[in-house]
Amino acid sequence: MSCPTQQEYPASAIVGRPVKPFTMDTYDPTEGSFGQVSLEKLQQDRKWTVLVFYPADFTFVCPTELADLAERHESLKELGVEVISVSTDTKFSHLAWRNSERLLENVRYQMAADPTGTVSRYFGVYDESAGTALRGTFIINPEGVLVGSEVNFYNVGRNAAELVRKMQANKHLRDHPAEVCPARWEPGARTLTPSAKSVGKVYEDLNP
Repeated sequence: MSCPTQQEYPASAIVGRPVKPFTMDTYDPTEGSFGQVSLEKLQQDRKWTVLVFYPADFTFVCPTELADLAERHESLKELGVEVISVSTDTKFSHLAWRNSERLLENVRYQMAADPTGTVSRYFGVYDESAGTALRGTFIINPEGVLVGSEVNFYNVGRNAAELVRKMQANKHLRDHPAEVCPARWEPGARTLTPSAKSVGKVYEDLNP
């Protein structure tokens, strides 16, 4: 897939379209230092990118989500995924929160800072009235195309196990582009191959 020109990027992130390159400052708990994350660099490294937006450091549902994500981090890394959590807090706040909240002691993925809300706005999760991001999860393939999008309101936490399942499905379909994955598909289960003979016969395809 050729690299799109600047004019080809949509004004906001759209599933099925290339994502406009971005760079954000980060706190890296593994290294214990500050750095940057670049979508362009992740594409060069042929990485899948998962952005996990959350409202704010030092809040209530957020540490439970990031802790849950930490439990699945190794499984995602094995799938070639770079996990990046994102909020509108600064990288300094990320450091302080990660080192004070016990729920976050196993967090090893990069924690990105979007204090101006630029990246949050692009992905459609920025709450202008609060200056924070909604709970958004976005999957970007190694070519830089957005292939997954989920947004929750502030009061509903996510399930990282489902994120792993979605990534397994996306990775399988990248290797088998003629197939599609039915609901609740997991590795080893039957997929579907769309064709004229399958119309109205999905039950038979799934239950040979």
